[in-house]
Amino acid sequence: TGFFYNTSGHREALEVLRVALRSGEGFIKIVGEVGTGKTLLCRKLLNALDEEAWATAYLPNPLLGVAELYRALADELGIGLPAKATVNDSLKAINSQLIELARQGRRVVLCIDEVQVMPEKSLEALRLLSNLETEKRKLLQIVLFAQPELDERLQQPGLRQLRQRLAFSYRLPPLDYQGVSGYVGHRLLVAGHQGGALFAPGALKLLARGSRGIPRLINILCHKAML
Repeated sequence: TGFFYNTSGHREALEVLRVALRSGEGFIKIVGEVGTGKTLLCRKLLNALDEEAWATAYLPNPLLGVAELYRALADELGIGLPAKATVNDSLKAINSQLIELARQGRRVVLCIDEVQVMPEKSLEALRLLSNLETEKRKLLQIVLFAQPELDERLQQPGLRQLRQRLAFSYRLPPLDYQGVSGYVGHRLLVAGHQGGALFAPGALKLLARGSRGIPRLINILCHKAML
């Protein structure tokens, strides 16, 4: 996160996340192409949340069945489940822990990366988790970080209930030329470069064109050019 560059896209995405979490919405979706910084944005969000007010859970691996998903969430929430715990046992334990955290005045957010590859049954299990609530608010808020393929999957009839729950959504845009120039300069500065510009304006234009404004591709191309 030390290399985080506050582009307009990431700034807007963080604002969407803050507003959505403050309002207590159950599901929030952030979509972006490969290499646009979704995982970095997720880490930035988790680092920004006050530990006294929030309990956080992060699942980097979405290839989980329903039982594995509940067990992974329970582990993130500090719940020790017996080895032979059933899905129902896990759900009851999670619900009890969420109620206890709510009693302590803490809200809970679950961030899941690369959701576009999550099995359909597990996506449906997430929707059921979002049903856990008190009379006043949701016990668990879920932020989905995914590639654009998730939007295509959500058009399937079997996922329409999940699609209807997505009250907040944002799509990370690629960087324009000015964004590429600022991004390259920022990363060089953070890395310790104190001299003048290493990349001429013409080179930056080629970088913007060749990378299509995707930060990960900019990193690779700049690294190769410097070598």
